[in-house]
Amino acid sequence: MGFKINIKQFVFSIFIFLVIPTLIAAECTCDEEDQDRNKTKALRYKIVALVSILVASAIGVCIPLLGKVIPALSPEKDIFFIIKAFAAGVILSTGFIHVLPDAFENLTSPCLKEHPWGDFPFTGFVAMCTAMGTLMVDTYATAYFQNHYTKKAPTQVESHDHEATSDVEKEAADHEGHVHVHTHASHGHSHGPVSSHPSSELLRHRVISQVLELGIIVHSVIIGISVGASESPKTIRPLVAALTFHQFFEGMGLGSCITQANFKSLSITVMGLFFALTTPVGIGIGLGISGVYDENSPTALIVEGVFNAASAGILIYMALVDLLAADFMNPRMQKSGRLRLGCNLSLLLGAGCMSLLAKWA
Repeated sequence: MGFKINIKQFVFSIFIFLVIPTLIAAECTCDEEDQDRNKTKALRYKIVALVSILVASAIGVCIPLLGKVIPALSPEKDIFFIIKAFAAGVILSTGFIHVLPDAFENLTSPCLKEHPWGDFPFTGFVAMCTAMGTLMVDTYATAYFQNHYTKKAPTQVESHDHEATSDVEKEAADHEGHVHVHTHASHGHSHGPVSSHPSSELLRHRVISQVLELGIIVHSVIIGISVGASESPKTIRPLVAALTFHQFFEGMGLGSCITQANFKSLSITVMGLFFALTTPVGIGIGLGISGVYDENSPTALIVEGVFNAASAGILIYMALVDLLAADFMNPRMQKSGRLRLGCNLSLLLGAGCMSLLAKWA
């Protein structure tokens, strides 16, 4: 099931890669001030950005996945909660500080017509609708998986009961006088709540990781195209380091969710490569259309603004609801004051670091 959903994401992303360049290749209707342009120097920065972002993205998404090799990073350890809180802060800051302001800037640009773009706050509206849409997808997907599991649960529970009963009967045969233990044990196994089964929680984590990746992919494509199409070294140079750290931190957040989803190796590889390649592919697309791309054209502004607003809605919802609320209300964190303090500090550090990068990106 997880791999099938990844295929859908792949098709959707290919659609984005093919459609966006066509939409943004429009004539400019707004006067643009001349900038320092140097195609040769800008190309060198773009190549450096492509390589550094690719490497940083791959490293970032792989660090949480090392839990299978490094026991200290496994989801059962407290350090995993702290890393995930840091990554959630990064994702939350990305939505509020990086993506949403860009969407407001695009959709309130003087290059757009006053009507209808000046009559209604479309940016907030799109972000709100996307957040609600993400909630609906989250809810229906989780309900579908739980219902699908519930239909299979009776046979699994019956099989489990039979195994448990056999084990207890063997023990009772060796220790006479403890037959009542058999009755209690087999009775207890047959009345466990299905919704709390680890498989149900696992499917929930898979939904979260895939929806989160979709939100990250959308704005990563926009970022990559903007960098690849720019011909100003002064614009690209500060973005190289900023976007490298940006993708590294986001990769940690996504990798944490993928780790908890416990996908098969093929699905993990596909999702990791997807994330790592999205921005570099966007840069490649920007390079290809740099001759016809105009960031101030109305079509480009509208497309980028709508996609950025949609991405911001997804990221903000996922960070607050599926990442932070789920972990901070976890009984394990509620019982440990030290873990709560560590996660709160980690959250503030992650959000602070990503907010600081807004000075350059």
